[in-house]
Amino acid sequence: MSKFIIQINSPAYGSASSYNAYRFAEAALQNGHLIDKVFFYQDGVLNTNSLNSPASDEFDLQSAWLSLSEQYNFPLVNCVSAALRRGVLSSSEAKENNTEHWNMEPPFIMGGLGELVTGIETADRLVSF
Repeated sequence: MSKFIIQINSPAYGSASSYNAYRFAEAALQNGHLIDKVFFYQDGVLNTNSLNSPASDEFDLQSAWLSLSEQYNFPLVNCVSAALRRGVLSSSEAKENNTEHWNMEPPFIMGGLGELVTGIETADRLVSF
């Protein structure tokens, strides 16, 4: 049994990378492996935008991540710097930046690269998509 950190660098739509990351995570968990965290970085933070509205006949990747995280109890962490640069804000980030609106909701959380590095020290593998 291995312990993974999954790093997602691509947006939810326009690339298959984020979907492939989800399928990898799902398969790993079903085969008894653990996921320490999923870390959204660069354009990957766009996966956490609560304003994503896929068509009803499309796969809802954000909902899929939320369900998988809830079922297997692992955190979904956004790189705060990458998120802010791309207009993805949590409620607390919106308050700090004097903005009335936010578009990232729990259980997605903001974190820094330090959280990724600390996780890498205890995980068996980092898998980037």
